[in-house]
Amino acid sequence: MITIKSPTRVDLAGGTLDLWPLYNFLDTARTVNLAIDIWTKVNLEGRTDGSIEIHSLDLKQKWNFENYKQFIETLDPKLHLYQSVISKFHKKAPAAVEKGFAVNTQSESPIGGGLGGSSSLIISMMKAFSQLTNIKFASSHEMAHWAHNLEAEILNTPTGTQDYYPAITGGLNHLDYGTFGITQTVADPKGSPLHDNFLLVYTGRSHHSGLNNFEVLKSAVTQDTKVMNALKKIKLIADDLWQAIQDNAWDKLPELFREEYDARIQLTPAFTSPEIERLNQIGLSNGALAVKICGAGGGGCVLVWVTPEHRQKVITACENEKFQCLNARPVSPLQDPL
Repeated sequence: MITIKSPTRVDLAGGTLDLWPLYNFLDTARTVNLAIDIWTKVNLEGRTDGSIEIHSLDLKQKWNFENYKQFIETLDPKLHLYQSVISKFHKKAPAAVEKGFAVNTQSESPIGGGLGGSSSLIISMMKAFSQLTNIKFASSHEMAHWAHNLEAEILNTPTGTQDYYPAITGGLNHLDYGTFGITQTVADPKGSPLHDNFLLVYTGRSHHSGLNNFEVLKSAVTQDTKVMNALKKIKLIADDLWQAIQDNAWDKLPELFREEYDARIQLTPAFTSPEIERLNQIGLSNGALAVKICGAGGGGCVLVWVTPEHRQKVITACENEKFQCLNARPVSPLQDPL
């Protein structure tokens, strides 16, 4: 039995800029994100009779097939993610896949939570089938390249790449984007204010990050002045936030989060929602220092930056408004991530 679990993430700065070719319009860009212990999980067991079993614990549904051909030709849209991922491994190692297998999957992330849950699940499946087929990935970059092309195929929308890296490696991730590729730096958030001041709240409203980001991309292609100015501001905020982390100037983060919030909602109105605006108001009025939209916004989760002495007051206020406070904490770099 192969057992895999991968973290999801909270993006701290630079989100949307990881979407190709958007960062080229800005010359270079960076994103900063944090792996969190809301996991996606995959259990995979090889068989020898050619049969295939797919079990989604999230959908509470199970499928059984006599062979790979029957599985890959099935038109059930709920199987599209499985078919897309597994077919790529079949192209590389057909005999290993055609022996058969049983796989079950689960995601702890709320649907449309803005935590990169679907990206993390793809990485968990890739790690599992990598072991089953003995197809090795040379680096996190190669795995992320596979994954973001897979997800674009599944979602039929442009996809960025930053969500895959924390699922692969864990930790606090700094990603530099430019002409010559992506550079990844992974740090350990243990002992930092990322533990002490971290509160994740689910608005209860799902979102569609791919479509939100696609609207930004279309506007950037036409050089919309308002959107380009907001993207340039988000780029500068990401630069400043990463520098603040390197300098241990954690007191600068609340203001940078507030600036990022203001810049992000200039990209498109879809990045905010009545739920996010209400949560922002509740958090700040009860002692929180800042609110950070997760992912492409419009719903999903929100990072509330709050000191320990105000944490319970903010939690109580949020829960009184029927928002769900998630018991999520940062994840240190994973051992042997590939």
